[in-house]
Amino acid sequence: MTDVTDATFEQAVVARSAEVPVVVDLWAPWCGPCKTLGPIIERVVDQTDGAVELAKVNVDENPQVAASFQVQSIPAVYALRDGKVVDGFVGALPEAQVAEFVARLAPQPTEADRLAAAGDEASLRQALELQPDHPGAVTGLAALLIAQGEPDAALDLLARVPETPEVRALAAEARLAGQQVAVGDDVTALLDGLLDRVRDDDQARQEFVDVLETLGPDDPRTAGYRKALAARLF
Repeated sequence: MTDVTDATFEQAVVARSAEVPVVVDLWAPWCGPCKTLGPIIERVVDQTDGAVELAKVNVDENPQVAASFQVQSIPAVYALRDGKVVDGFVGALPEAQVAEFVARLAPQPTEADRLAAAGDEASLRQALELQPDHPGAVTGLAALLIAQGEPDAALDLLARVPETPEVRALAAEARLAGQQVAVGDDVTALLDGLLDRVRDDDQARQEFVDVLETLGPDDPRTAGYRKALAARLF
């Protein structure tokens, strides 16, 4: 759930609806039916596990959004897909009807989705036969291939899908595995040693970046070593 304003509506709702259906809940603090509907629609959208997203707009504080929907009364709920309104309703509906409304927006899982969710190697390969660029199947199988000592096969597989943080991390892990670089307890010593070579050694620079990718952005060492890398290069 996201609280959306006049300033953020274009990016958070219109642009985002090109990637996933977005439900816009127009409400106000003084609106009794809004207080009834709000928790219901939040719960129903949350149950889609990200297949549908919810944007809440306080119409008192964001008149431009309210005007764009030509709102006459609230609560008013609209569904956007690809930047266009595709469904909506006005008033506080029972939970069953809200669930039906949201279900019409959520894409139904495909056979490839179901196979990818199973997670075992046979199912992942079957999913990729049906959809060669299925993101979940690609990353799932790539992780298994790395664990099985097949990093080159994992890299070839990851090339099928767009870059995401998960894809970058897996690709980094695969490259390190291919070079037989183990990121263990002595990772600080490993990074310090590579840092001395990053300016003139392309392989050392890539290895340094890959180690940081495997650590992830939440590791307290990552930000500091990225700054140190920038200082050495620039």
